[in-house]
Amino acid sequence: MDIAKRTLTTTEESIFKDNQADVQTWVTNAINGKIYAVKKRMINHWTPILMADESVESIPANEDELIALIVARDDYTNRADRDKE
Repeated sequence: MDIAKRTLTTTEESIFKDNQADVQTWVTNAINGKIYAVKKRMINHWTPILMADESVESIPANEDELIALIVARDDYTNRADRDKE
């Protein structure tokens, strides 16, 4: 997924650099941190659901495979779809 570029104004860049050495590194770290936090919440939310589901024979130990299992379920909806409801 490509993320749309956001161009900072000169003023915004000056403000940002007052507190951060490198804008791109900060943005990358912020995205990585958010993904990590949401992944942990997602796994914590879905693990008990999967464990209670008699049709689930095994739960992957690999987090990427676990996420793939979760998003493939009929009862899974992402945030955009939940907001439409």
